[in-house]
Amino acid sequence: MRSAFCLTLLACQLSPVAAPAGPWLREEGTTFISSSFSATYFYDLSQSTYIEYGLRETLTLGFDLNTTQSRFGQQSGHATVFLRFPLGETTELGRWAYDIGAGASWSEDLISPHLRAGLSWGRGFTLGARNGWLTVDTSARWEFGFSQEVIKIDSTAGLDFTPVTTGMAQVFLTYTGGETYAKFAPSIVLSPSFSKYRLQLGSEIPIDAPENTALTLSLWREF
Repeated sequence: MRSAFCLTLLACQLSPVAAPAGPWLREEGTTFISSSFSATYFYDLSQSTYIEYGLRETLTLGFDLNTTQSRFGQQSGHATVFLRFPLGETTELGRWAYDIGAGASWSEDLISPHLRAGLSWGRGFTLGARNGWLTVDTSARWEFGFSQEVIKIDSTAGLDFTPVTTGMAQVFLTYTGGETYAKFAPSIVLSPSFSKYRLQLGSEIPIDAPENTALTLSLWREF
């Protein structure tokens, strides 16, 4: 019961920034890193680190680390190493990719190995003179030690307002332990010309518990 509660708490409270994910693979030899932090009024804290590296044109290696500490002091998290592959040809309707990964999850002193599989779709668009994109990322994670599944559907819409300012709206859906959790996450991404970093400022609003809204801060870098 304790492990199931902690895993549910993790899935509900920790929704890492989804913008770096999607069907676009990294160019060979290039790296993308994002580091995110969020906090609620009640001191529910979470941190995530997301890394992608282009092994070759049709293969991206990734690492996803998430940790959380609830207002009650309970600590949990998960780490996954994954490989992303293109799926089919890119068309005017968008592009697809899939990924497979493995890792471990933990809740306090309990550790569970897991496997993960994901499917992503995305496409770019223009709105007047502005560029934008849409993505849908789905994944299923099988927690063997906890005898639990975590299914996620993350949707993102982004639009460039100016050369240095981008708006994003995201919806995160998580199904685990027989329950479904939904969050709405609006944010602004700043890309100053004098810096190699991009800064994302936003919030994550649980649909059924808006009092648990978290403020988020993320740093992105590509090299």
